[in-house]
Amino acid sequence: MSQDEPRYQLVKDYIRNGIAKKQWKEHKRVPSENELVEMCSVSRMTARRALDELTEEGVLYRVQGRGTFVAPKKLHSPLLEIRNIADEVHNRDGDYSNELLLLQQEQCPAHLLNHFGLKEGEQIFHSIMVHKENNKPIQIEQRYVNPKAAPEYLKQNYKNITPNVYLSEVAPLTEAEHQIQAKEADPFMKVTLKLQENEPVLCIDRITWSEQTLVSFCQLYHPASRFSISGRFKTEHQLTEL
Repeated sequence: MSQDEPRYQLVKDYIRNGIAKKQWKEHKRVPSENELVEMCSVSRMTARRALDELTEEGVLYRVQGRGTFVAPKKLHSPLLEIRNIADEVHNRDGDYSNELLLLQQEQCPAHLLNHFGLKEGEQIFHSIMVHKENNKPIQIEQRYVNPKAAPEYLKQNYKNITPNVYLSEVAPLTEAEHQIQAKEADPFMKVTLKLQENEPVLCIDRITWSEQTLVSFCQLYHPASRFSISGRFKTEHQLTEL
């Protein structure tokens, strides 16, 4: 290897070689930025660039708040990232907490049977959680989970890990569909989110897949006066001017 090769490229080669030698297998965590600094004697900026480029190239993928992992070879692009609400709160220097209101197995609701490919009477996992920042409710999360994708979903301690993070570990996200709309708050939402009089909620309906398996259908309700959405999108190919 040339001594003139950029330091970040040396780190990339180190990780690629480790993957090739099965030191880190698919869906296994690779060294963090801090670990690479020590292992490769490089700066943190160099380590970060190496991980960023390998993620963009589809060699690695990130799970928010958990680390960077080896992507399956059949993937040609990084896995879609959905931010973990606990990390968002911590990034604002807030104190995150949650309250689990429901965690059970039940018959799949009729309107979700086609989504999950289930028949009437078949079972599904259902959870309802309130996420809080500095002890103030900021989101109601209602989630239906495919038992085949996450069979241990009901056994987790969600004081230590959010459903989003757990599902990202056991069924890494490859595709997601969102629908965003404002809705009139029902009595439960008004009380739970401590809404102002006549304040609507912003609802995000989210369906997620891992490869060909539908993992979950989630509805996220936020106080409209205390929530905004931003996004950044990147195409794999240059757009053609219309």
